[in-house]
Amino acid sequence: MRVLVVANRTLGGGQVLSKLRELEAHGPIEIHVVVPAEPPPDHPWTEGEARRVARERLDAALARFADAGLEATGEVGDEHPTEAINDVLIGGETFDTIILSTLPPGVSRWLKFDLVNRVRGFGIPVIHVVGHPEPSPRG
Repeated sequence: MRVLVVANRTLGGGQVLSKLRELEAHGPIEIHVVVPAEPPPDHPWTEGEARRVARERLDAALARFADAGLEATGEVGDEHPTEAINDVLIGGETFDTIILSTLPPGVSRWLKFDLVNRVRGFGIPVIHVVGHPEPSPRG
């Protein structure tokens, strides 16, 4: 099973790893992670900072997955999650499912934009995981 994981601030919260473990219990999985380079909500930012923070989150997640025995590849994507997914799919990648990890309702900008249903528009089954935010690297 090929799994596309789409997450940003919730990637390190543990819920994504738990869901991957659950899927792995049913057979081998191939994992590709895309982290949208979404601007930080709490201070002025540059595109370079947004991409750096996303890269740090991605690298930390790939290391965590490897420590858990899960091999994964990944990339930093467009700041808009649907564009980030579209870019991966245009590149010829195919997936059996998408894990979309968001912050909880009321806090999540992604949920306010109905992202779960928008991602379902790609025609790939979506597993929505509600996660906890990890600290935001700054500097």
